[in-house]
Amino acid sequence: MSGALRAGLVGFGVMGRNHARVLAAMDGVDLVGIVDPAARPGTAPSGVPLLGSLDELLDLGVDYAVVACPTALHEEVGLRLAEAGAGALIEKPLADSVEAARRLVAAFESRGLVAGVGHIERYNPALQSMRARLEAGELGEVFQVVTRRQGPFPHRISDVGVVKDLASHDIDLTSWVTGQDYVSISAHTVARSGRPYEDMVAAVGRLAAGSMVNHLVNWLSPLKERTTVVTGERGCFVADTLTADLTYYANGEVSTEWEALRTFRGVSQGDMIRYAIPKPEPLAVEHERFRDAFRDGTGGGAGGTGAGGTGSAGGIVTLRQGLRTVEVSAAVLESSRTGETVSLRAASGVLGGIGVEGGPALLRGVRAER
Repeated sequence: MSGALRAGLVGFGVMGRNHARVLAAMDGVDLVGIVDPAARPGTAPSGVPLLGSLDELLDLGVDYAVVACPTALHEEVGLRLAEAGAGALIEKPLADSVEAARRLVAAFESRGLVAGVGHIERYNPALQSMRARLEAGELGEVFQVVTRRQGPFPHRISDVGVVKDLASHDIDLTSWVTGQDYVSISAHTVARSGRPYEDMVAAVGRLAAGSMVNHLVNWLSPLKERTTVVTGERGCFVADTLTADLTYYANGEVSTEWEALRTFRGVSQGDMIRYAIPKPEPLAVEHERFRDAFRDGTGGGAGGTGAGGTGSAGGIVTLRQGLRTVEVSAAVLESSRTGETVSLRAASGVLGGIGVEGGPALLRGVRAER
């Protein structure tokens, strides 16, 4: 494909404005219009029209659009784009329900259109470096993944709770960095802000190869934290995605003449290494990968098997992977409602266990093996 791609943007809120900034500055892409009836005149990048409807954007002729509107509208907007033959980069979560996410997968896959999900943490330099090191076996067997994601209340989010808005980051990145699917999850949620959705969650789960996971997420804390700790047989990696820093804590061996401690085979503190890694802006990398996948046609359809690269198809996060994150998020909420561990059914051939046809992904009320 030659010439600049014609891109549109649907939604011009906080995240939409960031998308607009990156798109307007990116080589090989022309931002031709922004859809947001509530946007203030004069706030769009120079020369980019603000539009009142998706029809107006489609009339301009776009190769693809970035969907950054409220989650509840993702399905409606995504299906319209697919019907018009346009590709889409849809902000996470892919949709507000498993059923809606499946319809989006089917719509783009059946037409062979390039589509992806904006799980931006996959493009964070700290997590990219961590994943490469895990894949190279530097940590050995992975025992546990612990994530902490908390911060102040986001008044702009009103249509979903903390599980779909924030914990979806941790669900996706955990599967991605380890190359393992979730097989069970147990969770507790609370709602303290007076809104109908949960604003705090604690979840414990197990991955396909036996690694344990623990996610602590809330938007009720004045402390903003984005930390991923992966512990393995040789030590642990700690990624701070706010600063894009990656630190390695090695296991140590301390000899002792104390008879009572000789038989204790534990882990002691060893060396600590803070890696020097390049730090490009994750959102810019996400857009560059999607642009390249669109040009190369490597992200066609819902896309991709396995966990290779940043995503699975041309370096993008595929719709099927986005669907799996929605499924695991639904399992978290199901567990919090029932008080039971929820087991997740996986299909072969696709990381995340997404079957194009397949039955429900959740086996409700089934106690997972401990």
